Amino acid sequence: TTLLLPLDDLLAVVREFLNPNASRSGLDRCLRRHGVSRLQDLKPKAAKPAHKPFKAYEPGYLHVDVKYLPQMADEERRRYLFVAIDRATRWVFVRIYPAKTAANARRFLRDLDRAAPMRITRVLTDNGKEFTDRLFGLRTRAATGNHDFDRLCAELGIEHRLAPPMHPQTNGMVERFNGRIEDVLQSHRFRSGEDLEQTILRYVRLYNGQLPQSVLKGRTPIDALKDWQRQRPDIFKKRPYNHAGCDTYWRLNDARFE
Repeated sequence: TTLLLPLDDLLAVVREFLNPNASRSGLDRCLRRHGVSRLQDLKPKAAKPAHKPFKAYEPGYLHVDVKYLPQMADEERRRYLFVAIDRATRWVFVRIYPAKTAANARRFLRDLDRAAPMRITRVLTDNGKEFTDRLFGLRTRAATGNHDFDRLCAELGIEHRLAPPMHPQTNGMVERFNGRIEDVLQSHRFRSGEDLEQTILRYVRLYNGQLPQSVLKGRTPIDALKDWQRQRPDIFKKRPYNHAGCDTYWRLNDARFE
C-alpha cells in the first residue's frame, strides 16, 4: 500500500529485504488474504474535473433537440419528439411530428413561441439539417441564415446558437431530459402510438408542475417560472399557470401549453 508496485517488482523487494525464499504465488496469496491484491484499487483516484456550470441566464434561453421515438404496431413509421427546455427554469415543451424536417422544426419553434410564458431570446440546437445548413457533406461552414429555422428565428427576434460539431455535451441539458423520456419509454408497455404520445405528454406535464428539481432548490419548473415572473414581469408575455392533474384537452390543439 506504500510502494504501489506491480507484483513482480514487489516480489523483488520482498526477496531483497524480507524473505529471500518468498515465492510469487505465496506473495500473491498473502496480498489476496489482506485484501490488497489489485494495485489499481490502491492507487489514489484522480479527482474528476467538475463540470463547468452553465452560465446564469434569465428565462428565455432554450435548448432544443429531437429524439427518435419507437415505432408502434399501429404505425407505418417511427415519429420524432421535438423537445425544448429553458435553461433557467427547466420548463419543458414538446411536440411529436411524423418527420424530422426543417418544416417541422419551424412549426415547433412557432408553437414553442406561442406556448412559452416568457419571451424567448435564444435557442441552442445541434447541427441537424432540420435546424441549420451549417454542415455541408463532411465539411463545416458558416450558417447562411437562409435556413427555414433561421428565418423564423429572425422573424421572432430570437438568436439561434449552434452547438459545436461533435460536441453533444454542449446541449447536454436537453439530452439529460431526453434520458428521462427514454426511462419512461423503457418502463412502459404501449398499446398504440396514441398511448405512447399521451404518456409522454402526461410525463412532461408532471415534470413541469409537480416534480421538484434539486437544481431549482426544490422547486418545480412552474414554481421557478412564477418566481421569475414576480421578479421580472418585463420578460414575460403572460402568466405561467399550473393546471392540476393530467388533463389531455391541451394535447393536440392547445398551443398555449402553459
